[in-house]
Amino acid sequence: MNWKEHKKKLLSEPDFRQEYESLEPEYKLASTLIRLRLERGLTQEQLAALLNTKQESIARLESGSRLPSLSTIRKVANALNAELEINLRLRPIPEASREKETAEL
Repeated sequence: MNWKEHKKKLLSEPDFRQEYESLEPEYKLASTLIRLRLERGLTQEQLAALLNTKQESIARLESGSRLPSLSTIRKVANALNAELEINLRLRPIPEASREKETAEL
């Protein structure tokens, strides 16, 4: 079984899928930081120097193991000469929940 097949099997389990989807924002942030750093041609050590921090701090940011503060994200964006955009949007309401909300009115 390859990774795609294994992932598909795992995602068929509701509890796993819910946890997987809950981690999506952290994964997106980490992967975006890595992509932008590489596009700028910087190593983790070079980015750390621009931020007056240690390479280990950049590695933690990029691992997604810790969620950085907005202030930290802003500093990283400035060091990478990147625009910081925060986007919140409503999730679709499942039909069953929508019917329940309507019934309660």
